[in-house]
Amino acid sequence: MRALLVVDVQEDFVEGGSLAVQGGTEVARGVHALLPAYEVTVASADWHVDPGGHFSDTPDYVDSWPPHCVVGTDGSRLRAPLADAQFDAVVRKGAHAAAYSAFEGETADGQALADWLRERGVTELDVCGIATDHCVRASVLDAVAAGFRVRLLSHLVRGVAPATTEAALAAMAAAGVEVV
Repeated sequence: MRALLVVDVQEDFVEGGSLAVQGGTEVARGVHALLPAYEVTVASADWHVDPGGHFSDTPDYVDSWPPHCVVGTDGSRLRAPLADAQFDAVVRKGAHAAAYSAFEGETADGQALADWLRERGVTELDVCGIATDHCVRASVLDAVAAGFRVRLLSHLVRGVAPATTEAALAAMAAAGVEVV
């Protein structure tokens, strides 16, 4: 069974957000159009309460970032036209520490993503979202490490910077990910 994993398509990561990635709104619209093609869908979301050194007033944009996706703010919501109710599950990550991979998060009932997917018979994942060079990369590599066969939907990802995006794409391909 193949499922769709949508990584961090949230208000703070699209145009107008605190860590905006150009083209993020376009990704949200494209993902919305794609949802009916999948029997199983899951989204991940940064969900920060107090992530410690992950937030900084003087971020280095490597290990520290401006505040983003703070629980209870508009920035933590999925970007319209996407909404939590359109997914079979939303995995939240990073409440009290930096978390890049969807596989570091949990469903609303506390289940790890890999376990949730396996319970549904999922063996293959199509992955899309934001940002190619950070959370998408981490999620894809963790999915491969967990034994899932992964396809990256390249038309539905956006990265922060060209050099790091190219490096992320190379790392994913080297790990056996099919880039389509």
